[in-house]
This record gives sequence, C-alpha cells and structure tokens, in this order.
Amino acid sequence: MNLVGNWSYPTAIKFGAGRIKELAEACASAGVTKPLLVTDRGLAELPVTTTTLDTMEAAGLGRAMFSDVDPNPNEKNLSAGVAAYNAGGHDGVIAFGGGSGLDLGKMVAFMAGQTRPVWDFEDIGDWWTRADADAIAPIVAVPTTAGTGSEVGRASVITNSTTQEKKIIFHPKVLPSVVICDPELTVGMPPAITAGTGLDAFAHCVEAFSSPHYHPMSQGIAIEGMRLVIDNLPRAYADGADIEARANMMSAAAMGATAFQKGLGAIHALSHPLGAMYHTHHGTTNAVCMPAVLQLNRPKIETRFDEVVGYLGITGGFDGFCAFVDDFNASLGIPGRMSDLGVTNPDIDRLVAGALIDPSCGGNPVELNDANVRALFNEVL
Repeated sequence: MNLVGNWSYPTAIKFGAGRIKELAEACASAGVTKPLLVTDRGLAELPVTTTTLDTMEAAGLGRAMFSDVDPNPNEKNLSAGVAAYNAGGHDGVIAFGGGSGLDLGKMVAFMAGQTRPVWDFEDIGDWWTRADADAIAPIVAVPTTAGTGSEVGRASVITNSTTQEKKIIFHPKVLPSVVICDPELTVGMPPAITAGTGLDAFAHCVEAFSSPHYHPMSQGIAIEGMRLVIDNLPRAYADGADIEARANMMSAAAMGATAFQKGLGAIHALSHPLGAMYHTHHGTTNAVCMPAVLQLNRPKIETRFDEVVGYLGITGGFDGFCAFVDDFNASLGIPGRMSDLGVTNPDIDRLVAGALIDPSCGGNPVELNDANVRALFNEVL
C-alpha cells in the first residue's frame, strides 16, 4: 500500500515517509522566511531535531530553536517562548514534537503579537474574538508522536502554574497553515510513549464517537480512527520500525483531533486536572480513565457501540468493546489505577472541581455532576 497523500482537510497536510525534506517548501507556502522551531527539552538534542535544524539551515531559514517547554506546558514557558520569538525577529513558528511542543509552538505564534494575557482567550463563549487575528503568526506543524493530533487543532492546552489548572486556548487561526506528517519521525518513540500517545488518539476517537452533538463527518472519522488504532498500535508497540503501522497511527492521531470537533467528555475532564496537578502523561491517564467513563456513559452509548463494533473486529456489542478496552490497555502496559502512575494522597475535592469546569464536560453523553465525577475519581485513583 502506498501511504502517501496531499490532503486539505482540515488543513493542508503533507503525509508520507520522508516528507520532512519538504519543510522549506511548507514554510514558503505559509509565508514564513525566518521561523522559530519550538519543541520540548527532551527532543531538543535528539537526531530527529538536529537533522530538521540542518534542513532549515540548508534552505536559508536559519536554525533558531526554543525548547524550554515542560511536558505540560505552562504560561511561563509561553512567556519565554514569545520573548525568544520577538527578540529573534521571527515571522512564523515551526511547532515540532509531541503535544507539548505542538501546543506551545502554536501559542507562541498566537501570543507574539497580542497585548492581553493568554487567559483572556480561554475557550469560553466568544472569548477568542478578543484576539487581534491579524497579529497571529503563521504556523507549520510537524508532529513527532502519534497521539494528540494537535497538528490539526485550533486550540492548545496550557497549564496555569499558579492554579494548577489546564486551560484550553482557542482561536480558528491557531490551526497550522501546513502540516508535515512524516511517520519516520516517530520511529524513535519508545514503547511506553508509543502506547500512551496512541491511546490518546484512541480516547479522542472514542469520546468523539460517544458525544451527543451532531456532526456526521466527525462521527465517521472517529469510527475509522478507532479501527486504525486497534489494528496498528499493537504493531507499532511491538516493532517501532514498522513504518506502515507508524503511518497508520499518525493518520489516526490526526483523525482523532479532527473528530473531536464533535466534542470530548469525561475521560478528558478527569485527565486534565490529574495531569495539571500530578504531571501524569496525558494519553496514559486517558487510558486509565476510559473503562470507568465507558460504564458511566453506558445508558447513552451502548446501542451506538452495538452497531459498529463488528467493523472494529470486536464481538459482543458494547460489553465486548469494554472487555476489549481492558485487554487492550493491559497488553500495552497500561496500569489499572492512577496510583500506579505515582498519584498518591490525591486531593479529590480539587480534582472534582477541576473536572466540572473543564470544557470537555459539555461533550459527555451523561451530564456530569459532583456525585458521578467523584465516583469516577474514586474508581480510577
């Protein structure tokens, strides 16, 4: 199968092995001549990044990089990134890496020309209209993991380091102008990160499919995204050099983020405060939370899953799907509870409060309240 394509939904995507070589062309089409590459500390010194910087330099784009980015990026990282961007006289951002590098890079491009604090643009109502849209710099996104799908998203998740809350910052122009999805960039991911990021993509698809909102396009994408993860994540986990599996997982990641325009739900509402307060890996946290949330939502989603599990290669309807999720997590080394991820003596009251104000609540099929959210936390902790 020839896994190469040029796509324009939801944005221009250059997909295929080796296409990082087209980075200069991507920058040119986005109108960027002096980019700042934004990535995280862990990637900064790895060959995948230095090779990309070499590609930039050879094309006359310089090799400027900002990498002071935490695993859960916060407003301090953002302030430093904006300072580096403005001091360097840059005219665009290459957001490079996993969710942290992509999210922070997009926010640097967004905030470099704004005069209001970033929290004024939280994804609440029409707050995004407060931004000066003309001051948003162009973005080229290059994912190096297959999970968050932030490369095709119109928002970023930024942690408020003071309140320890994750905030979703939204603006339509945060959607990157060009995306390079090169599965060769994901070959170096260790198995645990392959699993965690892949299950993040799976959670996006599951929650989008479960959401009660109307969006048939997203619904179809979510179903196929689930299938791609089910068929390919075990292969990528077992053999990181399986480029076909890596390519299909990169597709599933972008599909998950495209699908969740339809909405997310309690998995993410729980995961966001857990990650903000206890710095757990986002995708792995989602995987731990998924079984309990599926049971909460059973009355609203059971029939829906009954209708599609056969396409996913699963028998037994909704119960079969839930059993599959338990086995799938176990086969990928996902623990059963958050205590196994180092969450000890959790502040459940703060976790519940954080979950109930998370924007993901609005996409959950069963309305969330103090009682059922508290019960979910008690089950997953």
